[in-house]
Amino acid sequence: MVKVACIQMDVEHCNKKTNIERALARADRALTMGAEIIVFPEVFSTGFCYEQMDKLAEKPPYPTIGQLVNFSQKNNCILIGSIVEELDAETKPYANLGFCIENGIIRGTYRKIHPFGEEKSHFTPGDSIHPIKLENICIGLEICYEIRFPEVARKLVLQGADLLVTIAQFPDPRGNHWRILGPARAVENQIPHVMCNRTGKDPTKSFPGSSMIIDALGNTLADSGRDECIIMADIDLSLAKELSSKIPVLDDRREDLYSN
Repeated sequence: MVKVACIQMDVEHCNKKTNIERALARADRALTMGAEIIVFPEVFSTGFCYEQMDKLAEKPPYPTIGQLVNFSQKNNCILIGSIVEELDAETKPYANLGFCIENGIIRGTYRKIHPFGEEKSHFTPGDSIHPIKLENICIGLEICYEIRFPEVARKLVLQGADLLVTIAQFPDPRGNHWRILGPARAVENQIPHVMCNRTGKDPTKSFPGSSMIIDALGNTLADSGRDECIIMADIDLSLAKELSSKIPVLDDRREDLYSN
């Protein structure tokens, strides 16, 4: 059993300092509620601040991640989210860099492989799908638009993910898609799914929140509305193994018939 929290927060456009302070304050509160894994929305520290990316994007050693490393080390917790990364590239010089930090150690990163809309003009997509291995759990991290690609979640599960985590800035008016796709990814892969979306508004869009924590059967363990909040649930990781023995979906695949 693991206790997971999603920090559903508004993201103040381009205001890194304020966003990080608010995120860590909420993470601190989640810890007092017993959280072991704390999940932030996609690019929670800046939003998609295209007009100031040259100032706000980060290179190693990633100052924002450094602050989270310190927080994680102090509190012996796991933190998951993403930031805007600066790349050494003449065209599309940025990336959406997902990360997973455990007890003050960066256990792994993942670059979003499916940029959406305007992101395609700024972000170089990642080129690999891989889960992030922690001491006692393997995290399958995907970012926003990727919830629409069942291949991503399936590959993460086949490579050993125990918990699927989707971090997002999934906008209105497509909140109903988000609420359908999230449980579907859990059910079809027999894996618990943490869906952490932002809320509020940026200069061009509004966001429905609707963060959810789903078990491997597709049951909703925690659900939010549109307001800023912390949702939390205990996830029984053994349920997935029990389920797969009764309904062996992964074993019954016919991969020879699926490729084009």
